[in-house]
Amino acid sequence: MLLTSDIGNTNITLGLFDNEAFVEEFRLASDKDLSQEEYEVLLKTLFKDFKINGCIISSVVEELNKKFTNAIKNVFGIEPVFLSNKINTGVKIKTDFPDEVGADRIANAVGAYVLYQKPTIVIDFGTATSFDIINQNGEFIGGVIAPGINLQMKTLNKFTSKLPRTDVAISTKAIGGNTTDAILSGVIRGTACMIDGLVEQCEKELGSKAILVATGGYSGLIANYLKRPFDYINPTLTLEGLRHLYNLNVVGELQEITH
Repeated sequence: MLLTSDIGNTNITLGLFDNEAFVEEFRLASDKDLSQEEYEVLLKTLFKDFKINGCIISSVVEELNKKFTNAIKNVFGIEPVFLSNKINTGVKIKTDFPDEVGADRIANAVGAYVLYQKPTIVIDFGTATSFDIINQNGEFIGGVIAPGINLQMKTLNKFTSKLPRTDVAISTKAIGGNTTDAILSGVIRGTACMIDGLVEQCEKELGSKAILVATGGYSGLIANYLKRPFDYINPTLTLEGLRHLYNLNVVGELQEITH
């Protein structure tokens, strides 16, 4: 089985594939204070019933790269593929500075390239809310990065003296009659308005309509407030992109789905 590992700023998302079939997903906190040995214990516990014979890792947390890679080696006895723009991505990265592109964004771009028509805008709801954009020629040309929903909530609480810590929830009204509802409107509805506006501007620059694909934990919530709905909500897009990248670099094959 193939283990795909996406190390983000908040969570480590682990996806297990049996050939093309998605088997299961696990999440760990991206805890920089955990030792390599503690990560090894977690991996042994989670995957005690599975035979892992391949692994690919994407990471945006430098402090975890070495210890997590070594934990994979020690627990499963395999050398993981580590995602960067230096490996064969199968997609042309046409940004100004390819070295700056996060590994998760490369995985999203590859997943979009393989699974959907072009052009495609992937909107990923993580610690940041990011747009990853594939043009009509199948090239990753860049995107948008904005504060994520939880980050906005935490920032309002941390950098003000009176605004409370608010949990993410449904925003029932645009005009909040109390502080909590006002915050929810600003963050939840505000994020939806940002997406609607930026999609329109990005499509203008692309010169055509794009397929809108959402991934990440809050995609279903935000979908309720959009003027234009997502064409697809794919919670496992990043992990599927990693699977295709593993096949490309180990098996030597990246097969695009035809539409």
